[in-house]
Amino acid sequence: MKIAPQCLDQLFLKARTANGFLDKPVALSLLREVYDIAKMGATSMNTQPTRYVFLVSPESRARLLPAMLPGNLDKTRTAPVTVIVANDTKFYEHMPQVWHKPGAKENFEGNKALAEGTATRNGTLGGGYFMMAARALGLDCGPMSGVDLAKVNAEFFADGRLQANFLINLGYGDDSKLFDRNPRLSFEQACTVL
Repeated sequence: MKIAPQCLDQLFLKARTANGFLDKPVALSLLREVYDIAKMGATSMNTQPTRYVFLVSPESRARLLPAMLPGNLDKTRTAPVTVIVANDTKFYEHMPQVWHKPGAKENFEGNKALAEGTATRNGTLGGGYFMMAARALGLDCGPMSGVDLAKVNAEFFADGRLQANFLINLGYGDDSKLFDRNPRLSFEQACTVL
């Protein structure tokens, strides 16, 4: 069954990347609700390697600002929440809890390339699910890759277990700061049918 057109509008067709936010806080209970929806998204073997670090205080965002590219500074400084979407490099430690067959932990633990690839692909999926869940609950998202991830990792994940993937500014968007919508590729440009 298709979802209602207004749902498609909210999630995709009329949704926009937020470039500025209203001065309105985002409740921790809402962040929990977003996560509880996003965690239900599919990942291979239910690996769930995505970790979310919510920067809600000015002090925590100040720690992030030196890693930001200039075009992302102001919107990050003023966003109610900035989410560091990170991959857990040892996600496999949770496999006995989240996967129904034995041996999955050992399979990833003994194969670094498989573990890294799985964490990267599925960690990125988790970030995408998070944005869709946030939009579904009325929040606006500003995903960003204009950041020095090595600096983010050094500042927030010094032990190396988590690796920053990308950032999302989160809150209630200021429509006066939206850019015009850029074109999308056509089906013929982006898709191949074999």
